[in-house]
Amino acid sequence: MRLKHIELNGFKSFSKKTPLEFGNKIVCIVGPNGSGKSNVVEAFRFVLGEQSMKSMRGKLGADLIFKGSKTLPKGSRASVAVYFDNSDRVFKLWNDDGTDLNVNFDTISIGREVYPDGVNKYLLNGEEVRLKDVQSLLASLHIGSSGHHIISQGEADRILNANPKERKEMIEDALGLKIYQYKIRETERKLERAEENMKEVGLQRRENAPHLAFLRKQVEKFQKVKDMRVELLDLYKKYLFAENAYLEKERKMLAGEGGKIKSEIAKIEKEISGKSAGNEAKEDAKLKELQNLEQEVSNMERLKNELVRKLGRIEGMLEAEETRKESRGGEVVFSGEEVGQVLRETSEYIKEALENESIPEVRAILEKIRMALATLEKKSAKGEEGENAIRELKKTKDEVSGEIEKLSKKEEEFAKSAENLKKEISGLVERSRAEEREKFELKVRHQELVSALELHKVREENLRAGVETFKNEIREGTVLVGEEINDYSNPGGDASGVEQEDRKEMKKAIEKLKIRLEDSGLGSEHDITAEYEEVNARDEFLVKELEDLKQSIEGLETLMAELKEKINVKFQEGVKKINKEFQEFFALMFGGGTGNIKVIEEVKRKQVITDEEGEEIALEDEETKPEQGIEINVSLPHKKVKELQSLSGGERSLTSIALLFAMTQVNPPPFLVLDETDAALDEANSRKYGDMLEKLSSESQLIVVTHNRETMSRAGVLYGVTIGADGASKLLSVRFDEAVSIAK
Repeated sequence: MRLKHIELNGFKSFSKKTPLEFGNKIVCIVGPNGSGKSNVVEAFRFVLGEQSMKSMRGKLGADLIFKGSKTLPKGSRASVAVYFDNSDRVFKLWNDDGTDLNVNFDTISIGREVYPDGVNKYLLNGEEVRLKDVQSLLASLHIGSSGHHIISQGEADRILNANPKERKEMIEDALGLKIYQYKIRETERKLERAEENMKEVGLQRRENAPHLAFLRKQVEKFQKVKDMRVELLDLYKKYLFAENAYLEKERKMLAGEGGKIKSEIAKIEKEISGKSAGNEAKEDAKLKELQNLEQEVSNMERLKNELVRKLGRIEGMLEAEETRKESRGGEVVFSGEEVGQVLRETSEYIKEALENESIPEVRAILEKIRMALATLEKKSAKGEEGENAIRELKKTKDEVSGEIEKLSKKEEEFAKSAENLKKEISGLVERSRAEEREKFELKVRHQELVSALELHKVREENLRAGVETFKNEIREGTVLVGEEINDYSNPGGDASGVEQEDRKEMKKAIEKLKIRLEDSGLGSEHDITAEYEEVNARDEFLVKELEDLKQSIEGLETLMAELKEKINVKFQEGVKKINKEFQEFFALMFGGGTGNIKVIEEVKRKQVITDEEGEEIALEDEETKPEQGIEINVSLPHKKVKELQSLSGGERSLTSIALLFAMTQVNPPPFLVLDETDAALDEANSRKYGDMLEKLSSESQLIVVTHNRETMSRAGVLYGVTIGADGASKLLSVRFDEAVSIAK
């Protein structure tokens, strides 16, 4: 790595862009007092990130901007850019997580701009970056904020005036330990952030825990609901499969039974309509005929009875006539004419009765015979006619007896006919009763079939209701368990032999599960599950983050311990090396004597706490953790002086230069800026100083602001700085002899 050049533009007295090339090991900047040559040194401080305005002889950022002159306007900003050769890629940069980033550029430029309002910009190869990035980049070159690589007049003995702790920091900076300290500070910040993050993450977990627990319970409930739905789906499939099989079986059965019942009803109705109509007519006709016949028989019987009675009277009359005849000696009571008349009338009446079959008319004729006989009886007389009367009575008796016999025969015929009719009617009645029984049985069967048909209709209605209920179950089940319910044709088991009672039990189980699902009272499963997954994922992320933070903290603590150990080891080694170089430079400067540095530990006591009146009210722990520092010990040749306070100004200057040069030799920075550090040296010491410069230049580029001729003689290039008529500094490259005249 090599310092190539620096550009000043509007910085302090340099109003225009002014480049300084550094092609030689030692470059001297010379010029009269007030020309602005020290502004070049302050430009280095500025561009390398110096934050103390006092060290750049200003109070505000605006003090660094060219203020203008009579002929030149006031600057709008001040900028400085320094360029380095990075062909060997020695520049390093670390990001916030400590990752080492290679700055892969052949030339590295670091720039800084300041504006009148005090705003600063830091640039890396033209891109705006943070001060922190600039400091990190420079730390890789052992260029830190202590300023050991930039030594101005009056600050040469700063290391001697510093307290032990400040000296230690300066030596650490010179040893290149600043980069580790940056890493430690960064690690400490990361550790603090990690610990804060752990607290924050822990707090977030505690805040999320109740809600997560609630959501977990809800999700567990949802899982139970899912299990219930799986169970319900399984039940539904089996139930629907069995119910569908039952409904299909019932439908087929009803379709067959209905046709049969209707067909049988039609057949029975036809049989019933054809039964007993002819038989009843025949039976009625026969009954009427029998009734008529029985009436005729009854009439004949009455007529016969009348004839019998008449016969009896005739016989009585005959007996009486014969008796009278005997008693009268054959005297006839009735005249022959009267008896003859009665006999003729009776004969006519009998003839008429025989010719007439009507019972009522026969009865009327018989009545006439009776009256005729009665008349004869009344008018009977004795005499000759008695014999005729007896003969007529006998004849009449014979006729009446014949008539009675005829009537008896006819009565027998009618009775026989009536008996036959009765048998026929009985047969008809028997047949009618058989037909009635058949008809009754048919009607009973008809009624049974009608009832069966009504039941069939009820079953059909029940089937329709069952089908509708089945469809509703599918619709309701689809809402509860999804479209998969429609695949009930594959219930996952043999449900074909499920009985009605089993279906009822399954239906009860389904209803219970449905009630449990309805009673679950959960909100939208998707929303709650999504929220649970989100919150749980967040919690898992926080747990992982806690673990990562814990591991990170452990890693950071380990890294800090390693860095501190590395700093301690390198610091101890560096102190030994510095002591060796310090002794050589010190002996060279003073012609002998000894100089060394020593690591010491200081124990500071904490302040006593007092009240407003100054009274001690508490005393904290007496001791704090010991702090390391650096103690400088010198022994001048031929003198007994060992304390730094006893050294003269020149001796202090030489001692500090010897120590600073020793520090740079142990871990050489890429360049050193020396601002009139040789001002207090005499000619002899100037030569020694020049020898040290040449030794230093073997490791570092030197930019030396000087008035010392001996120092100038060691330079390869001289830059002269003058103030022009316009009030701005100008830079000239001059020969050595010209530089000497300018220096005067």
